Amino acid sequence: MCLLLCTFYIGTTLLDSPSTWETTPFMTRPLLLLNIVGLTHEMLGPNTPHLSALAKDGFARPMGTVLPAVTCSAQSTILTGTLPSEHGIVANGWYFRDLAEVWLWRQSNHLVHGERLYDTARWHDPKYTVAKMFWWYNMYANVEWSMTPRPSYPADGRKVFDSYSQPATLRDELQAKLGVFPLHHFWGPGADILSSRWIADASVEVMKRYKPSLTLVYLPHLDYNLQRLGPNDPAIAEDIRLVDAEAGKCIAAAREIGADVIALSEYAITAVRQPVHINRILRRHGYITARREPLGWETLDCGASRAFAVADHQVAHVYIQKYDDVKAVKLLLSQTPGIDVVLDRGEQQQFGLDHERSGELVVIAADDSWFTYYFWDDDTLAPDYARTIDIHRKPGYDPVELFVDPKLAFPKLHIAARLAQKFMGFRYYMDVIGLDASGVKGSHGRLPTPGRETSEAPVFICSTREIEQDEIPMTAVKNLALRLQFGSQP
Repeated sequence: MCLLLCTFYIGTTLLDSPSTWETTPFMTRPLLLLNIVGLTHEMLGPNTPHLSALAKDGFARPMGTVLPAVTCSAQSTILTGTLPSEHGIVANGWYFRDLAEVWLWRQSNHLVHGERLYDTARWHDPKYTVAKMFWWYNMYANVEWSMTPRPSYPADGRKVFDSYSQPATLRDELQAKLGVFPLHHFWGPGADILSSRWIADASVEVMKRYKPSLTLVYLPHLDYNLQRLGPNDPAIAEDIRLVDAEAGKCIAAAREIGADVIALSEYAITAVRQPVHINRILRRHGYITARREPLGWETLDCGASRAFAVADHQVAHVYIQKYDDVKAVKLLLSQTPGIDVVLDRGEQQQFGLDHERSGELVVIAADDSWFTYYFWDDDTLAPDYARTIDIHRKPGYDPVELFVDPKLAFPKLHIAARLAQKFMGFRYYMDVIGLDASGVKGSHGRLPTPGRETSEAPVFICSTREIEQDEIPMTAVKNLALRLQFGSQP
């Protein structure tokens, strides 16, 4: 087993109940919790003047992560201080057994179990306020101000760029000043710094206007080219400089309102060279049922399949209908090139991943590999959504959405024609994504490989040394933030 198993990376930390916090005579110290996805300790240096200055004022450490090291699981661990076995976010999406459907990237905060950082803080300070800017599970969170991308889907099939905010007027106020949130720069082939810049500007506006006790800000920019190009590409240096500049805006605004700052990331993105088509393997051995649709393509029939995988970067949950198939499927996948470890229910416990939402098996890719969701063997039978950006319909994560199909002879003309259909009010089909997964050069989801614990770990940076410690598991972030805001425990 090449995965690292130690308390630093998946260790739990005891949560402090409200009764253990002493009442202090000073006001709650405001805090900015800045999530810079993909940032590592090794990236700090000449390309990060703002973040490096923050670390110089305080400290910086590589931070432990959780399995799977993906956005929704990591953010839920950061805010609850617990592992997926407790908070229930076992991946960026999973198989809803009662619906017989796979759902990824849901936004309801009710899916997360456990007491959040800000819930615990309110036991200490009933006037504690929170702004949650683009962190996941944003909708219906127990916060005063929030905003998250939320397209509108008219009945005629169009997709209109929009956002969801709490209160609803916040969206209108921010978009009146900054323009409509640039969703096409947040994900897809056009994803770039413009989305993180919008989020940073909006977050600065919220901090200055409302002065929250806690501001949660999510800057996704490094996610894009680290997956497109890989972490070793020289072009990544410019991406680091760009996101540091946006982080600097947020840090400066936090300083203006007297806030401390914690900057961290969810995971490190590592170099990969090959995709593993895990569902194609299961299909060829008779476990998957695909449905032929009237217009000629295939879709995955989860409820009728004996076993199938929900692929999520370098981790896949394999859902198996009958217990008698578990052993055979585990053996099959364990012998598959590109797969490192296959965890059954008992083995999932040691990683804090044993939850009813998890698959009967959890499969971890080798360090140079990642999983596609592809279940078809013939590209002419690929479902209609396969060539589109459709994060909610696909039964697994698809980083190929970051690329325009290289087989398109005139991609800009093709896109322009589709946009013309949109602007004229017609239904349109933005079929610009290819089906060749070999172009992806970076991925994440595994725990750090032994010997690479620093380079393959996320980072924790704090503006003060008051909470400094040598090892910081992700489960410790909640309590460290509480200590920073309310002082030491009695």
